[in-house]
Amino acid sequence: MAGPPRARDPQSVLFACAMNSVRSPMAESLLRHMFPQGLYVKSAGARRGELDPFAVSVMAELGQDISAHKPQTFEELEDWEGLNFDLIITLSPEAHHRALELTRTLAADVEYWPTHDPTTMEGSRDQKLAAYRDVCDQLLLRIRRRFSKVGAANG
Repeated sequence: MAGPPRARDPQSVLFACAMNSVRSPMAESLLRHMFPQGLYVKSAGARRGELDPFAVSVMAELGQDISAHKPQTFEELEDWEGLNFDLIITLSPEAHHRALELTRTLAADVEYWPTHDPTTMEGSRDQKLAAYRDVCDQLLLRIRRRFSKVGAANG
């Protein structure tokens, strides 16, 4: 008989994207604000990037400060604290591939949420900010849908 379905009600969640500079830090902050006590949430990237100022601006509009976020890779996270997560949510193909490699030796569930990379947007500052807001809105919707039941069981 199989054990309880861990991913249904995870205690720890890792968001992962290509460089841990836009999508995964946004998602990490959104979920952390939704469950300030209930969940352990981190983010990582397949490669290391620099924190994106547009991501910081868009999150500040929601009253969430990610300016102190330090982008890190899967390897750095593993070195610092291990990769003990119930659920890894990947937001880019590169991160998804990396997470699947890792879960050969980790007992974590992996979900792939394909998420547009707003850094590819050309145009004015306002057009770029709009692309980042769209990504943030999509992440918030997915997070609400995915985690809406989590707090109910233990709250």
